[in-house]
Amino acid sequence: MKQPSSKAPRAPRAKAQPAAEASAPATSATISQDQIMRIFRDNPGKVLTYRQLSRRLGVTTKDQREVVFAHLRELRQDDQLLLIQNDEYRLTDEAAAAFEAAPKGRIKGSRKAKNDGAETEAAETPTEPGELPPGKKLPRGGRVAESEFGQDPVVHRRREAGFDFPGANEPQAPRRRRESGGDTIVGTVALATDKYAFVISEETEKDVRVFTDRLQFAMQGDTVRLRLRSSRDGRPVGDVVEVLDRKRPEVVGRLQIRDNVAFVKPDNRKLYFDVYVSQDDLNGAQHGEKVLVHVTEFPEEGSDRSPAGVIERSFGQAGGNEAEINAIMAEFGLPFEFPAEVEAESEEMSTEMEAAEIERRRDFRGVTTFTIDPADAKDFDDALSIQQLENGHWEIGVHIADVTHYVRLDTALESEARQRATSVYLVDRVIPMLPERLSNGLCSLRPNEDKLTFSAVFELDENGKLYSTWLGKTIIHSDRRFAYEDAQERIEGLDSDYTQEVQLMNRIAKKLCAARFKQGAISFETQEVKFRLDEDGKPLGVYVKERKDAHKMIEEFMLLANRKVAEFVFKLKKTKPRFTMVYRVHDSPDPERLQNFALFAKKFGYQLDLNNPQKISTELNGLNTEVVGRPEQNVLQTLAIRTMAKATYTTDPRGHFGLAFEHYSHFTSPIRRYPDMMAHRLLEHYLEGGKNVEVEPIEEECKHSSEREKLAASAERASIKFKQVEFLQDHIGEQFTGVVSGLTEWGMYVEIAENKCEGMIRISDIPGDTFELDKDNYRLVGHGSKRIIQFGDELQVEVKAVNLLDRTIDFALVDDRPDDVKQREQQERRDSSSSPRGYRPERSGGKSGSGSSKGGRSDGKNSSNSAGGRSDGKSSSKGGGGKRRR
Repeated sequence: MKQPSSKAPRAPRAKAQPAAEASAPATSATISQDQIMRIFRDNPGKVLTYRQLSRRLGVTTKDQREVVFAHLRELRQDDQLLLIQNDEYRLTDEAAAAFEAAPKGRIKGSRKAKNDGAETEAAETPTEPGELPPGKKLPRGGRVAESEFGQDPVVHRRREAGFDFPGANEPQAPRRRRESGGDTIVGTVALATDKYAFVISEETEKDVRVFTDRLQFAMQGDTVRLRLRSSRDGRPVGDVVEVLDRKRPEVVGRLQIRDNVAFVKPDNRKLYFDVYVSQDDLNGAQHGEKVLVHVTEFPEEGSDRSPAGVIERSFGQAGGNEAEINAIMAEFGLPFEFPAEVEAESEEMSTEMEAAEIERRRDFRGVTTFTIDPADAKDFDDALSIQQLENGHWEIGVHIADVTHYVRLDTALESEARQRATSVYLVDRVIPMLPERLSNGLCSLRPNEDKLTFSAVFELDENGKLYSTWLGKTIIHSDRRFAYEDAQERIEGLDSDYTQEVQLMNRIAKKLCAARFKQGAISFETQEVKFRLDEDGKPLGVYVKERKDAHKMIEEFMLLANRKVAEFVFKLKKTKPRFTMVYRVHDSPDPERLQNFALFAKKFGYQLDLNNPQKISTELNGLNTEVVGRPEQNVLQTLAIRTMAKATYTTDPRGHFGLAFEHYSHFTSPIRRYPDMMAHRLLEHYLEGGKNVEVEPIEEECKHSSEREKLAASAERASIKFKQVEFLQDHIGEQFTGVVSGLTEWGMYVEIAENKCEGMIRISDIPGDTFELDKDNYRLVGHGSKRIIQFGDELQVEVKAVNLLDRTIDFALVDDRPDDVKQREQQERRDSSSSPRGYRPERSGGKSGSGSSKGGRSDGKNSSNSAGGRSDGKSSSKGGGGKRRR
């Protein structure tokens, strides 16, 4: 396959800049990035402030100040400048090295000034849809990573496609490569943004940062050989010298055909290249369609060509429901259907239960048993039974579908379940781990049918004290199928069938929950977004699912079963090596991340002592209770979860920090999780007196399941985002109350309180002032007005625009502050317009000027008009509370 030469026209990498942004304002045309970089070249190694740069550039007007700030932001994004603190800048290592090698004149790595008349003319040349202006290239814009809170909670927030700061869509000059001859290591690529990635290696203590122009077109999950380099700031950096293994050379995106040249623009915002497709490899795909392209050729190092590929599948025109959801499935490697042999095996299974199989099981068919699940559920994999014993105690059985009785080793069913590892729940569909005949039929614990189960049976008193545990194979007959709403009605007093049983089990569950929190468990009440869809999948409404006592009751008994299964296997052998088991582990959080979160929470008036490991759970539980109903609830609870380590599967019994369990497994959902199937097999093997199982194959399966779990979660988030954008498409121009949920140098993210739809307000769209990010204090500050907008502020926003193709939402800020505040701000801007000066943000608690309102506090304190608040006016009864809110 032949690619176009370097002179051939390139497909656009992103949407074109608006015509209004094609050139800088006339009064600022003489200020370029070259001028700024020359000042740094003439002062090697020196830290310069915005005020110093402005004096040397001769800045006198507001337009010029805005241009300088825009250039500084762009140069930072291009890794030409480092922001030391507030408004102090210096050259990066790469830029400094480029200066040493470059001749005087054009500065290597800096951008061309935006006052090129030919470029402006080309940008304004009218074009038809699907065409480019003559000679115009449209590379993709920069992105910002979605990363764990703790590294940089504000700046490293995920950037939405299409939200471009000035100049973000302009090409970068290639950086000069510096061969250091350093050590090489082998690791796995984790893309962070379309600017850089991290290589994770067991040979280094910290992840190694690699800029994308030094990745050699490596993609997510690829195995690479990396040469380490030294950096001035001490962070490990490197260059990829060889791609050893390409894990999945496939890209999902929009096909763009212009002038008979076809490229695929990736949906993945972290992917830093487009894929060229020759006419012979289009396979019938049309311009504007969502496609899956298999990358077959990667360019040599230093080449200016794009990778090339063959289109394997077209999903239809971008923007349609089926095209977008299918594209999400393909992007995250989710299967579309079961192989024929898997379906055949499931259809051949008998529904008859052999008498010998029933005989070997403990019979619970005469015991009161029921299931509690979502109203629309079809795969019932757990049931509860209850009966009173002669000694007055209660026997509560947690009965789990015996999936491994049907899915045997060395079958196509088993192989497919192992590969999928989990069911995936997108907004409008479920991608099951097992075929429907098993998940909704043979294995599902449907009412009024005899079913084979694997059970954990507990003897408890009404105070939740546990006296004994029995584990083994059983047979049950469910008497009733409850939806959560049905069970909740009985908990709240509805006099109906099984009301007494449900209420008793709820009281015992509450005792078990209290005991967990006394041991140090942490409560994370996350908010789950749900949609009301019409028959075509179009969202009619978005709401937050409420967790009530019925949900918590089921959760508590599932936690008990999972814990006791893990403890049983762990205690089978008193010395190492212990018997092999699948554990669900959750490591203790990194102390640095905890301190970052404590500082962040302090901005909202919450004092947290997270230095003492014994107080972490108490402090976080108290915070989670106090924020309920407040505007900052979702922001703080979400970031608290990100502060924690990720729960994973492993054979190493390290315990579960969040649940405060020494040993914990997953046993209760084998219809939808493969690790639960592994736990079933191992437990049955040991109950029958089997010897220890080889650990290495089980550990590999644990790693695979953990990876698939992450992919499933990402796909679910992507489908939610698409449906949120689709929902707001019918609400353009409407106003909502939202909360600032993220801050960047080019704008702020706002989450609508009532439906959790998140969008961007660009700084350039905020009228009347220029705002700058004060990263240390998690806020934006107006240069003229000193107005402060910070994380968690409640704002009124208007839905300005949505983009289904990029899954982005644009908001406009509605200034609902009092008229006197606005007038005072306008006067201050007029007073300061004639005397340009750099801004140095005030520290917390210091006054910053006037303009306090819902949308911008000026005294460093929380607004007194925050919506909501605790409904009971009490502190947490789970070890938290006290004088926390200042």
